[in-house]
Order: sequence, then C-alpha cells, then structure tokens
Amino acid sequence: MDSTFDQLAHRYVDEVTAYSPVSATHLGDHRYDDALDDVSAEARQKKVAFCRAMLDELEAIPRAGLSRANQVDAAMLAHRLRAEVWHIEVLREWTWNPMACTALAGNAVYGLVARDFAPLADRLQCAAARMEQIPRMLAQSRAVIDISRVPKIHAETAVKQNPGVTALIDNMIRPHVESLGQADRRRIEQAMLTARQGVEAHQKWLEDEVLPQARGDWRLGAELFDRKLSFALQSALTRQDVRKLADAELLRVRQEMYDLAAEVYLREYPHAKHPAEPSREYQQAIIRACLEMACREMPDIERIVEIAQSQLDRLTEFVRSSDIVTVQPDPVKVIEMPEFRRGRTLAYCDSPGPLDVGQGTFYAIAPPPSDWTAEQVHSLLREYNLRSLENLTVHEAMPGHYLQITHSSRYQSTLRAMLSSGTFIEGWAVYTEGMMVEQGAYGDDPLMKLVVLKWRLRCISNAILDQTTHVDGMSREEAMELMIEDTFQEEREAAGKWTRGQLSSAQLSTYFVGYLEHAAFRREMEAKLGDRFDLKAYHDKLLSYGSPPMQYVRALTLDLPIEA
Repeated sequence: MDSTFDQLAHRYVDEVTAYSPVSATHLGDHRYDDALDDVSAEARQKKVAFCRAMLDELEAIPRAGLSRANQVDAAMLAHRLRAEVWHIEVLREWTWNPMACTALAGNAVYGLVARDFAPLADRLQCAAARMEQIPRMLAQSRAVIDISRVPKIHAETAVKQNPGVTALIDNMIRPHVESLGQADRRRIEQAMLTARQGVEAHQKWLEDEVLPQARGDWRLGAELFDRKLSFALQSALTRQDVRKLADAELLRVRQEMYDLAAEVYLREYPHAKHPAEPSREYQQAIIRACLEMACREMPDIERIVEIAQSQLDRLTEFVRSSDIVTVQPDPVKVIEMPEFRRGRTLAYCDSPGPLDVGQGTFYAIAPPPSDWTAEQVHSLLREYNLRSLENLTVHEAMPGHYLQITHSSRYQSTLRAMLSSGTFIEGWAVYTEGMMVEQGAYGDDPLMKLVVLKWRLRCISNAILDQTTHVDGMSREEAMELMIEDTFQEEREAAGKWTRGQLSSAQLSTYFVGYLEHAAFRREMEAKLGDRFDLKAYHDKLLSYGSPPMQYVRALTLDLPIEA
C-alpha cells in the first residue's frame, strides 16, 4: 500500500503544477517558468477532473495499510483535493473576484526575478514569455467575471493594485534589460510594452465597467462560510465553537492585561490607588494609559524597513544564543512590499517553495498609502510602535513564519510540504510571540509584555470579526468598536482589518484556532514529560513534521490513531 500511495503522491506533485505555472515557480518546479496560467472556465474544469480522478484513486487505497506518515499525507491530500473542487465548483471566486488575476499577473513576473534560482538571463527570457501572455490571461479573466457579482470593495482594491503590475515590471525587469544581448533585449522590450498595454486595457475595464457596476455582496453567508472554515481549519471545531472560545479568551486576556497594566501604572504613579473591584471603564482607562506609554516610542516611517531588519538581526542572535529552537542557515531579508500586493495587510512573509530550499525569504512591509493624511500615518505608527514592530518581526520572521517554514520545507515528503496547514503556520507564529516574552527576549519590560497581550487580543478579534461580518451581518461601526474599544487597536489598524475582513474569509480564524492548538499541545507535553521536558527538543520535534494540522502532530508524537 505504501508503494501504491507513494506513486500516487509522486504523480500529484509532478502533475498538479501544470495547472498553475505561476504557482509551480513559487513551489520551485521550474519546468513551466515560461508559461502563464490558463484561467478560462474550461481550464478549471480540467483541474476539477484531475482532482476527482486523484481522489478516486486515493480513496481506493486502504488507509490502515499505510505507514503512519503516509496516513497523514493521504488525509491531507484528500482534504486538499476536496477543497480544490469545492472552491472551483461551489465558491466560484474566480467569477466575482477581479483581484485574483492582478495577483497572478504580478506574481508571474515577481516569482521569476525575486530569487536567484537560475541565471538572470534565463529568468528574464521566461519573464519575457510570461509578459507576452499577460494580455491573454487578463482577457480570459474578463470573460469569466460576472460583474454583477463583484463586491465593490474587491473592485476598488483591484483598481488600486492593478497598476502595480507595470510598476513591478519597471522596477524589477527594466533595470536588467541592458545586460541582455541585442535580440533578447528587443524581445523583452517588446514584451514589456505588450504587458503594459494588456494591464492598461484591464485597468480601463476595471474603472469603466467593473467599478460602476460592482454591486455583489462580499458577505459569504452561513453555508458558504462554514464550509470554507472547515477547509481552512481542518478541525472538528465549528463556527459556533470558535466563537465561544474566542469570547471566553477575550475576557481572560483583557483581565490579564489589566493586572499587568495596574502594576505598570503604579510604577509610573506610585501614589495612585486602584479600587478593589475596578469597573470595566476603570480597567479600560488603566490599560489605555499604559499602552499610551508604548505608543510614545514610534519608528521613523522612512526607516521602518531598516529598523525591522535590525530587530530581526537581534532576535536571531537571541534565538541562537538561548538555544530554544534550531535556526536554519537560509537567508532572510526585510523589503518594502511590492505595490501589486498591497491593500490587504501591512506585512507578510514570502518564503521560497519546498523545491527551492535554501533560497531567500522576504519579510515584506508596506509603506503607508501616498494618499493618507498625516493623522492617518500617525495612527499607523502608534499601532506599530517600536515594541509592536518588534512583535511583528517575531511573528513574520524570527522565530515565526520564516524560521518555521525553513524547517517545514526540509520535511522528507514534498507532498506534505506542498499541502501545509495555514492553521499550523499561523498558530505557530502567534505562539512564538508569547514564547519570546516567556524566554526573556525583552528582559523585564512590562510594556513589551502588554503589547504582546494586545496582539493576542488582535488574534482573538480576528476570529470574531471573521464570522460576525460574513455570517451575522456585523456593520463597520460595530467592527470598529470591537477592534478599537475591546481590543485596543488604533484606527488605521482597525480600518485596515475591516477591509481585510471583507476581502477574505475563514483565514482570519486560523490565527486564533492555531494558537489554541499550539498552546494546548505544549501544556500537554510539559505535563507528560515533567522535568524531562526540553523546550528546544520540543520545538525541533514539532517543526520536524512539516506543517500538518496539529491533530496529526499530536497523533504522531503520542503514537495515537491517525484520523481523517
């Protein structure tokens, strides 16, 4: 049975990348670097047929006959195949989200030039081939988009992001044109012109046709959201379970914040006296007063990338010297976020695919939009004060996403590395925020502890916002109150998260659920091992499995049955 499954897994890895050459490049499969995705309805039906055929073969293999590692991979593959079919046939986002093709056009070029996986001249030739195909791909997208179903927020964001494709070409391709021979130079110059014309035609369509007619509802509703959430979490938790846990954790963390803030306040004002039973309003005021102390130390907006890089260097040295988890040698660099990727989040970690192990990781930070007022920029810098920016660096890079994915990509099964669980990945990053405080990364800095707890509240509110907006009809005003009053976010952060909540669904819940799973498993292992518990050994073992759902990590570690 293992041999049969291994053959099926190899075929999946070998064949699935042909359906998205852009994704294949990111994964590190460079056979299709000169091709651009076919986004027609017919192409998607071929993908569905492939997934169904694979699923039929997979379900014919008795799970009990597989090794434990292969049982996990088989369960993850079945889950991914079912999710792919559901997304294409039921959710059908490709018919109402114009942002997808802009991201595809940008990533088609960015993925070829951002990393040195091949000689530059070869990558530029592939970029030329893809740029020649951008008008075709964008035209296919226009043909399948039902404008009446496009939500206005998606249309507005697509209008802002689409010009970033030509900016990317100007910034990342044009500077290298002179390094090519005459014939190659002529081709790539023409390809850049072709791509620009295609993007401009698409921009005109977005502005003249899509934006004026965009009337679609961005709220998924209970049926679609619940199914998408089950695919995202790969967990037995329901939407209702997540909400119950989030509500309870919100109260608990706020109380922890007050207890800490009360001590900080007395350090600053030693003659103050706290009431024995403080009201919610009193607790709110004390927490805000102490968070205000942290907000006084803001980064220079012009040096934010440089500052984050300095923080990353310091955190890396701390992780190494503290010996809390193995640090892989793969390079990582802080960069300014490319324009075509802005509009959804302030920062992200862009790791190389599992077939490009050792290539560089980019921790990207977006600058404030050029049309923001000074007041809005100030709000952003208050949210990402120096302590908060350092916690962001923990989450995105060290020892968060960057470090975890360098481990995951080294797992022996390429299939598992391709099928990574977003809940495991986001949960690890949130877990490391508190773990770094616990391990003394900031010395005795109560304000840093308070900021990290505030980030925990952000994580909780993500999960609440996710479902209340898409299912319960939460208004923008109600969402802003949740984020600003209940979880102490600054106005710009809350406004950005409201936009993100409209543009995405189910993903915002992965942070909270993943954190709960990581925290619970660590407590379980500490109780089981007692004095024999070793933090580095625990972390390295945890990360050695790749990035599967935590239920499988627990089963593999404790020799429990592998359940689908």
